Amino acid sequence: MAKVKRARSTSPPDGGWGWMIVAGCFLVTICTRAVTRCISIFFVEFQTYFSQDYAQTAWIHSIVDCVTMLCGLGFALCYSPAIAMVGKYFSRRKALAYGISLSGSGIGIFILAPVVQLLIEQFSWRGALLILGGFVLNLCVCGALMRPITLKEDQTTPEQNHVCRTQTQDFKQASPCSTWTKEWVQTCLCGSLQQEYSFLLMSDFVVLAISVLFMAYGCSPLFVYFVPYALSVGVTHQQAAFLMSILGVIDIIGNITFGWLTDRRCLKNYQYVCYLFAIGLDGLCYLCLPMLQSLPLLVPFACTFGYFDGAYVTLIPVVTAEIVGTTSLSSALGVVYFLHAVPYLVSPPIAGWLVDTTGSYSAAFLLCGFSMIFSSLLLGFARVVKKMKRTQLRFLAKESDPKLQLWTNGSVAYSVARELDQRDGESVALAMLGSSPT
Repeated sequence: MAKVKRARSTSPPDGGWGWMIVAGCFLVTICTRAVTRCISIFFVEFQTYFSQDYAQTAWIHSIVDCVTMLCGLGFALCYSPAIAMVGKYFSRRKALAYGISLSGSGIGIFILAPVVQLLIEQFSWRGALLILGGFVLNLCVCGALMRPITLKEDQTTPEQNHVCRTQTQDFKQASPCSTWTKEWVQTCLCGSLQQEYSFLLMSDFVVLAISVLFMAYGCSPLFVYFVPYALSVGVTHQQAAFLMSILGVIDIIGNITFGWLTDRRCLKNYQYVCYLFAIGLDGLCYLCLPMLQSLPLLVPFACTFGYFDGAYVTLIPVVTAEIVGTTSLSSALGVVYFLHAVPYLVSPPIAGWLVDTTGSYSAAFLLCGFSMIFSSLLLGFARVVKKMKRTQLRFLAKESDPKLQLWTNGSVAYSVARELDQRDGESVALAMLGSSPT
């Protein structure tokens, strides 16, 4: 088979074939995330057909979402790599590119929600799932659009990789079964893995990871229970599907407009703040949901929640790239989406258990809302603490030595005053040696 030719080492093109990558990622999100979220429409059908309670029926959606984020199976092989590819091709317009790419989820929900309801009415839930399966086969087309690219920052240690490969081949030629060969290969692998996943030791990434756990717990149950909740307050099946369509189309607007806004010069340095702001507002929407018990009240909720859901989903890769850089973005996104798995698995059944126990959706929605608000507050608190430490370091540096200038790059700080003093000492020593008699 012909090998795929990798593009030459370059900077992100911010266009060109990158727009085809965006188109491919757009279709991937339609075929994965949109289809998964439309399972909410199947919820009542499953519950009626199998005669199960909310907690038992919720496991269907939970397992789908969990396996997508946890393993290398099914949708996971398409979703995470497609998102990482967008980050490779875009730098200056990264938020906009992600906004367009991830808007596929909203567009998919907007189109598929009424279509799925119609398919269920015409062909039953079995026929509807069969047709959706055929639609998902378009992922093969999306994969054909992905063209690898090698950036300059990916070539940081080419000499080390070349030496490692060369010496490994020499060891194999000398003694194929030698224990030295095995030890050297293990050393090379450990070194590459350590370099690839070094971001796991960064305090900023640890805080982001913890916040993702709470955010993922809160965001999943709505897409399982929104339609059942609407039906419980007297909304018809078609109107419930219409609410999901509204949620989807406003999600699109949130993806694109929030991505475009945060790419502007005035907000470019505040993308992190915009991310936690969107998560917090979605949490507040959750807290208001138990009081909304009619279609005219649920429509504004769908608009508000959908917009900020699309907003923070767009900024997840951007915030991750800001913390770890583009070189480790693919691995970091894999870890971030991996962390979605456990909350996605347990949150819908827990919410279903609360509904079965209390006979109301209020406790389930309130728990999700507080979880998302805590996620936002945790990120905000971590950013405030980091800024306070930076300010304290600058203040101490100025107080200790007026000549000292402190330069900061993330969490790394270094001084140029010491180098200047060393150069002054060397110049004085050379002058003394030059003036001394030979």
